[in-house]
Amino acid sequence: MGIISVEQADRLFWLGRYSERVYTTLKLYSSSFDELIDGIADKYEDFCRKIDIPDVYGSKEVFLTSYPFDENNPDSVISNLMRAYDNAIELRDEIGSEVISYIQLAIYAMNKAKISGAPLIEMQKVIDNILAFWGIADDEIDSEHIRNIIKTGKRIERIDLYARLQISRRELVREVDRLMPRVERSGLTYDSEKLTLLKELVDAPEIDYYRVVREVESIL
Repeated sequence: MGIISVEQADRLFWLGRYSERVYTTLKLYSSSFDELIDGIADKYEDFCRKIDIPDVYGSKEVFLTSYPFDENNPDSVISNLMRAYDNAIELRDEIGSEVISYIQLAIYAMNKAKISGAPLIEMQKVIDNILAFWGIADDEIDSEHIRNIIKTGKRIERIDLYARLQISRRELVREVDRLMPRVERSGLTYDSEKLTLLKELVDAPEIDYYRVVREVESIL
């Protein structure tokens, strides 16, 4: 494998971020689905606040269809999935067609969910295909450098989302501990002081979640 260009590295990084964003937000949406269907009218607003996206929906009925399926909504699940796919296609030579196929299968499952009477079943297939994508990437991509860049994007996105969701300190510590060696081996330019600060923030007895978001976004 030759030297990875800046553009390729950026696409690998965002492939990791977008695939993680789809995975975590779709899990949250699926786990909240019954409450969103049966709950009070503004329950969807709590969901938007949790993941820090603008409320452009106006009602839970619009949210339930637009957030997962509207390709014109830049915050939707399908929009993020398509961004992952667009990056993957441009990286065909670096990651291989078999790896890309699992992103394609996730899109197929998402489109089936849109017209299904039981969308959560198809959404679980999306989640499963993202997991399979990560697994086959580990198995099929020979370059450790490439794998580390994808996983750096994945971990940064997960820490960002977990901090916005105010997930437990134990989970944040676990993800930061996983991120640190990935960043160091990724070959990406990063701020080592901010990486150390991020570790200190999640190890603190009281976590400043907003600062965690700010610092993890400024490491690279």
